[in-house]
Amino acid sequence: MTATTPTATAAHAAPTARTGRLARLWRGRPEDAPWARPAFLGLLAVTTALYLWNLGASGYANSFYSAAVQAGGESWKAFFFGSLDAANAITVDKPPAALWPMGLSVRLFGLGSWQILLPEVLMGVGTVAVLYAAVRRRFGAGAGLIAGAVLALTPVAALMFRFNNPDALLALLMTVAVYGVLRALERAEGAAKWLVLAGVAFGFAFLTKTLQAFLILPPLALVYAVCAPARPLRRFGQLGLAGLALVVSGGWWVALVELWPAASRPYVGGSQNNSFLELTFGYNGLGRINGNEVGSVGGGGGGGQGGGWGETGPLRMFNDSIGGQISWLLPAALLLLLAGLVVTWRAPRTDTARAAFLVWGGALLMTLGVFSFMAGIFHEYYTVALAPYLAALIGMGAAVLWEERTRFAASAGLAAAAGVTAWWGWTLLGRTPDHLPWLRWTVLVAGAVAALGLLAAGRADRRLGLAAAGLGLAAGLAGPFAYTLETLSTGHQGSIVTAGPAGAGFGGRGPGGGGPRMDGGDGGRNGGTQPPNGFPNGFPGGGQAQGGQFQGGQFPGGRMQPPGGQSPGGQNQPSTGQTGQTGQAPAGQMPGFGERGGMGGGGGMGGLLNGASVGAEAKEKLLQDADAYTWAAAAVGAQNAASYQLATEKPVMAIGGFNGSDPSPTLAQFKEYVAEGKIHYFIGSRGGGTGGGMGGPGGGAGSSSEISTWVQENFAAVTVGSATFYDLTSEK
Repeated sequence: MTATTPTATAAHAAPTARTGRLARLWRGRPEDAPWARPAFLGLLAVTTALYLWNLGASGYANSFYSAAVQAGGESWKAFFFGSLDAANAITVDKPPAALWPMGLSVRLFGLGSWQILLPEVLMGVGTVAVLYAAVRRRFGAGAGLIAGAVLALTPVAALMFRFNNPDALLALLMTVAVYGVLRALERAEGAAKWLVLAGVAFGFAFLTKTLQAFLILPPLALVYAVCAPARPLRRFGQLGLAGLALVVSGGWWVALVELWPAASRPYVGGSQNNSFLELTFGYNGLGRINGNEVGSVGGGGGGGQGGGWGETGPLRMFNDSIGGQISWLLPAALLLLLAGLVVTWRAPRTDTARAAFLVWGGALLMTLGVFSFMAGIFHEYYTVALAPYLAALIGMGAAVLWEERTRFAASAGLAAAAGVTAWWGWTLLGRTPDHLPWLRWTVLVAGAVAALGLLAAGRADRRLGLAAAGLGLAAGLAGPFAYTLETLSTGHQGSIVTAGPAGAGFGGRGPGGGGPRMDGGDGGRNGGTQPPNGFPNGFPGGGQAQGGQFQGGQFPGGRMQPPGGQSPGGQNQPSTGQTGQTGQAPAGQMPGFGERGGMGGGGGMGGLLNGASVGAEAKEKLLQDADAYTWAAAAVGAQNAASYQLATEKPVMAIGGFNGSDPSPTLAQFKEYVAEGKIHYFIGSRGGGTGGGMGGPGGGAGSSSEISTWVQENFAAVTVGSATFYDLTSEK
């Protein structure tokens, strides 16, 4: 027998252990089919590659949040509060959790488009992974792969997981919360830790987008209270523990902000009284439901109308404005939810399959109901919140009916899901007839053939059944895949963005309304001459449709295409502010219109929806002696201020916050800042006016208007490129 030294044994064991871990990573769990883990890793790899493709085309995307990320990269105080500028004048109108991953990325790698948007891509890939894990545990790898693929190829998901709004992190956290509840429902032992995980996810989701995080909380809590495999008192005790985790994880930041002396922290953007609680329950809370949003620029209305945000009602998610973003497989998801509940109806109280349908279905229906009837601010991209729930139901429902396919009712359910999906895809593709016109009929025919095949799946050869199922899945995903590819190939900037080709969102009339398209027509009904979504003064930015082209405002989807063709050079992409040429690029606007007049500068709705185009001359002027001032400049509206800040990487005060309607700073405060020499320039609108912003609800009044008037009366205007600057260190 040959002796072996410990060192030799360790040296031999180490690579074996590493090899074993790698094999486990590739092979997956012993109970899984050999193809399951490689297919899952392939899904993640393809999703990552798709979402990274052409990522930099969006530049700074929503400059409102990018400016806050830049500020957080310079100041930890701005990072903590979510301030718009490193000098901490005012915060964004949301809590800051969604800014933190991007802020850390910028601190590590510097300011740029990829540094800001890469964390969003990782959130998207993470959401696909968590969704797969949640569905696979009870319904198998095939169901998990279908769910993950549906989520990855949903157009609005492909948009928002490459964009810097809070919705990407919210979708990830909501999926994690559902996963935690499902794990807790599996067995009584160890359930508490999974419920605590769900509670923490809800808490940080609240710090991402306030009360929207709690939309799915009631159905999840109710399902656990009824279906968990534990005694009633224990169930309620575990729910109480999860609630405590939610309060702690979501409340610590709120408590610090409310207790922090107001004089030493930034003003809470979006509020009228410098209170985060007011922001939570007002502008970002009940105001979104009833439309009474103090400080908003549109919204309002009730009685079945969405005011400036489209008609409300049960068909809102299917209308011309929203349908192409999310609803491709929504009819099938509702059908499969019903089928899954029927199949599992007689199961025991603690059956995890039925509980999963109740959890995912409850989340979908609750969110769907609120989105359909809320009268306040509503944008098409909000619907990304529905995508994980919808995708899970598709995967779960298909798996359950496939297992029961020998029963005619089950095979008929599969056939109905394939047929209705093909018909609805045909309908949605008909709304953009110039985009891949051949695909519309291909989807319909393929879906019809698949439905017939699935109808006979229980009696046909298994391989024929699988072929029919594969054809049905391909037909159902073809439309959203085409829209997703179009979304990935195009840069998106501004505050209101939509997925798919022009006309797929922000568009024409359908069931539930939504206003006509802005791309020169609405399918032949209105000729593109009516304002979409009821925006004040017609189109955003006061633009008009002339001769089938939109003039003078933002184009649909936040994408830029000037009338008559492309911008000079065939490009209209934002720069990163590092080239020394244009600073932040035309954020979804026409060249030369970045600082136009109207209500205070560039962009849609008077510069509120998109930032200004910052020329080299303006950038150079702002950088002169910038370090001698607390703020290099001030401008009405956060998007205008953000553009100059991103171009110079110097603090720019956003007077009035996002809408220009927040009472921050007051005229007295602004005069004090000027007297103390803290602000160098006031940036007015093109043509010499100061551009009073909205000035307050309804426009015209408020501190931003007062400040604009005072500046114009006391300081000389200097034209810098297409902008008007007022030197606040030199009175008339």
